[in-house]
Amino acid sequence: MKGTRWQYTRLPTHMEDALSGEESEREEEEEDKKEEAEAAPSPGPADPMEPQLTETSQVLGASEIRQLSFHLPPRVAGSPWNLVFCTSRDGFSLRSLYRQMEGHSGPVLLLLRDQDGQMFGAFSSSTLRLSKGFYGTGETFLFTFSPQLKVFKWTGSNSFFVKGDLDLLMMGSSSGQFGLWLDGDLYRGGSHPCATFNNEVLARQEQFCIKELEAWVLS
Repeated sequence: MKGTRWQYTRLPTHMEDALSGEESEREEEEEDKKEEAEAAPSPGPADPMEPQLTETSQVLGASEIRQLSFHLPPRVAGSPWNLVFCTSRDGFSLRSLYRQMEGHSGPVLLLLRDQDGQMFGAFSSSTLRLSKGFYGTGETFLFTFSPQLKVFKWTGSNSFFVKGDLDLLMMGSSSGQFGLWLDGDLYRGGSHPCATFNNEVLARQEQFCIKELEAWVLS
């Protein structure tokens, strides 16, 4: 009589069961983390630094300031905005504006609001001052909110950026017209299309009356 063959099956021990369970849990956790990583949105591009104003602007709101900051030269990104002159505090006088600018060399942001409520202005690559001729660089530009922001950069056509007389401040010029001009009392001003910036009329009309003017040094 032939002997009966027995087949043995080895049963896992309690320790092996525990280790197997832990490995399964780890695999599940790794799969969950992988799915979460794939589902997570990729980070977008970093926003430019928010402008830091030393005082609250009476001309532009936070939304307009942020929009305008995207068009400023990279060299002034993150620079504080220092309110050097404003008509509500320093009066309506171009000569007072020049005096307040003394000692400053940084670029200037000129903000205006006229009697019609229109907001516009200019960025000057250097401080506003008395001069015998035009000065500045191609960083200079004009802008208006009408109501959406429009920025008029240098065209390269000429270099008539900024000129300061005792009774007249001019920015941009061609054919005897100025992209933006302000009188000695900082009460009346005007805007005309000019070759320097190929700009539109910044206000609703070619001539306007100033309600509020601010000059911010960015440095």
